[in-house]
This record gives sequence, C-alpha cells and structure tokens, in this order.
Amino acid sequence: MSFQIIKVRFIYGLFALACALLSTSICLASQGTEQSLQTDKQNLKIIALAPHIVELLFDIGAGKQIIATGSYADYPEQAKTLPRVGDHSRLQIEKILKLKADIVIAWRSGNPLEDLARLEQFGIPVIYSDPKQLEDVAKELLMFGEVTGRQTVARLRADTYVMGLKKLREQYANQIPISVFFEIWSAPLQTIAGNAWPQQHLNICGAQNIFADLSNDYPSVSLEQVISKMPQVIIQPKANKQLASRLYDWQKFDFLPAVKNDFVFRPDADRLYRMTTRVLDEVQVICEQIQLARRYYQQQQS
Repeated sequence: MSFQIIKVRFIYGLFALACALLSTSICLASQGTEQSLQTDKQNLKIIALAPHIVELLFDIGAGKQIIATGSYADYPEQAKTLPRVGDHSRLQIEKILKLKADIVIAWRSGNPLEDLARLEQFGIPVIYSDPKQLEDVAKELLMFGEVTGRQTVARLRADTYVMGLKKLREQYANQIPISVFFEIWSAPLQTIAGNAWPQQHLNICGAQNIFADLSNDYPSVSLEQVISKMPQVIIQPKANKQLASRLYDWQKFDFLPAVKNDFVFRPDADRLYRMTTRVLDEVQVICEQIQLARRYYQQQQS
C-alpha cells in the first residue's frame, strides 16, 4: 500500500475520532471532508498493468479511472480501447510518465519489478496486486475499493464472490477421484503441479491431477509420461485468440480413456487463468464436464 493511501487512511482515522469527541457541527464538517476525500479517490488517474486488475476495477465501477494498461487487457469491451504502456517483459517508462498517473497498480508476479522500481523513483505510487489463492480475488476487490473510494460496491462484489466459491466447494466435495491431464502448452508439452493456479480449480472439482506431485508448478512433461498415466479426462484451456491448431492433437491416441470416451475438454483460458470473479463461472463449467465423465466411468464399473 502506497504512502499516499496510508496517509489518506490516517486522515480518515482523525476525522472519525473527531466525530466521537467533538461537537455535532465539527462532526458534520469532518463528514463533509471525508466525503471530499472519497470523491478525490474516485477521481484518481490509474494505470492498471494487468488484465485481472483492469477487470476487477471495472467490476467495482472504477473503470473510467483507468487511463492506460498493459498489452493483454481485453475485458470488458471498453478495456480494448485503453492506451498500452508495456507488457510482462518491459514497461514504457517515458510514456507512463507523460500520462501523469496518480497511481500505478501492478501485478507483482507479472510485471517487470525493475521497471516498477524506476517508476517509484520518479515519485509515482505503485500498489501491488498479487493474488495466489482463489480467496484472494475477494481481497483484491476490497483493496481496489479502498483505493478508489468504492468500498460499498467492492464489499458487495467480494461477498458475492466468496459465497459463489463456497457453494462450488460444497457442491463438488467428497467426489470419487478421476484422473486428469491439464495441458498448459503443447510444444513443449507443459502441465500444472504443486501450487499452480489451475490446480485449485481441479481440487474444487474433485479431479486428480496426474502430475500434481511434480515440484515445478508448471513443469514440462514428455508424451510418454502422459500416455503412461492413461488420463480419464484431458483439459486443454483455449484462449479466444488462440488457434486450435496450437493445442496438442490427442485424437492420434484413441487408446487413451479421455480420447476414446470423448472427454477432451477446452474451457475458456482467459476466464480460467485470470484472477477475477469470472473464474468461478469457468470452474463451474469444468466441474460439470468432469462430473459427466465421472458418472460415465462409474456406470462402466457397475
């Protein structure tokens, strides 16, 4: 949290204390000042450097405050018209300085930290987003609500998200495990393991990742390794702009249970990989698909 935001919070605290100790007139005056500070927050010019940050800001009604973003922000539709100031490998420092943003909100795991440090040296406050768990989406909503003076809407969105996550977990709890291969990339063949973000999605669905025990979160694996595991389901997330030909052609291996029984699924990668409220909709989709496969295999065994 930047010094600027900490300072604003401190001022709020002083006014709250004044309301508790002093006369009504002073209290009313302080409330007016607090309202003014909230308005100031709602007018901050923000550069949001990752797609999930842009999406969450629009989610709480702060989309109009965004004056620029990174290369891949494409949701909602209005995000496509925003000026671009860099990507995961490099930020356009000079362009960012010319925009005179009040705050930069960056993704700690997805933006170049050296460039962000340079921005801070130029006096631009940088706030860091760093969601790791599904629950963190709600925390990010609350943080952005505080930063932009939209706490009420942010609380509403966060509570709705938390309830949706809880409902999903309860719906698919205690299911019979089903083996799944999750394809991140086709050449080289890459999957998920350990604490990878999509591993949480499989956990909710009661799916057993055939490479969950590998140490690297996004390991490369050989074709022989996948075949030897004989997965019952294959998940190939596909982004809207991604060509189907970039996905691995599993139909060549019709002896695999997943291929033989037509359980190769292609959920929306943008929804699945981004740390936004939309992720729950796509987790629901893959849970339903996995459940379909689970019932089929159970019937085969009975």
